[in-house]
Amino acid sequence: MNTRNVSLPRRGLLLGLAAGASMGLAGCGFKLREAPVFAFKSLSVSGNSAMINQIRRELRATGTVTVLPPEDASKADVILEVLGEDRNRIVISTNSAGLVRELQLQLRVRFRLRTPAGKDLLTAGDVSQTRDLSFNETNALAKEGEADLLFRDMQSDIAQQLMRRLAAVKEI
Repeated sequence: MNTRNVSLPRRGLLLGLAAGASMGLAGCGFKLREAPVFAFKSLSVSGNSAMINQIRRELRATGTVTVLPPEDASKADVILEVLGEDRNRIVISTNSAGLVRELQLQLRVRFRLRTPAGKDLLTAGDVSQTRDLSFNETNALAKEGEADLLFRDMQSDIAQQLMRRLAAVKEI
C-alpha cells in the first residue's frame, strides 16, 4: 500500500479541524492582546534601577509615548513616580538539619502617576509578584543564578501590569 495516499486525507482532516477551531475562537470574541492606548503622549520616569529601566523599555516599545528624562519632567504630560521597590527572600521551609529547602522570592513596586501640576491620576499603589524557589546548599551558586532569572521575570511581569494600569487612565 502506498503511504502517500493515506497521509493526504489525514492532512485534509487536520486542516479542516484547525480551520474549524479558528472560526470557533473568532466567534466567541477571542482576540489577542493589543498594544495599550494611553491618554497621554509624553511621560517622565525618575530614578535609575533595573525595574525603572524595564518600565522605560516597555513604554518605548509601545511606540505611542515619548519617554522624557527626569530633568524635563515639567514638559511631560504625566509623571510616573516609582516610590519604592522591595526585593525579599523569605524562607518557607527547612529540612531536619535546619538548612533551607525552599525560598519565596517577592518583588513589590510602589508607584503613583500625576500631572506636572500635581493632580493625582493614579494614587499611590503597588504591584507585586512572588515566586517559589527550591534551594539546595550544594548548588548554591546555580540557585543564585536561578533567583536572579526569577527576579528578572517578575520585573517583566510587573512592568506589563504597570502598562495596563497606565492604559486604564482615560483622561488627564
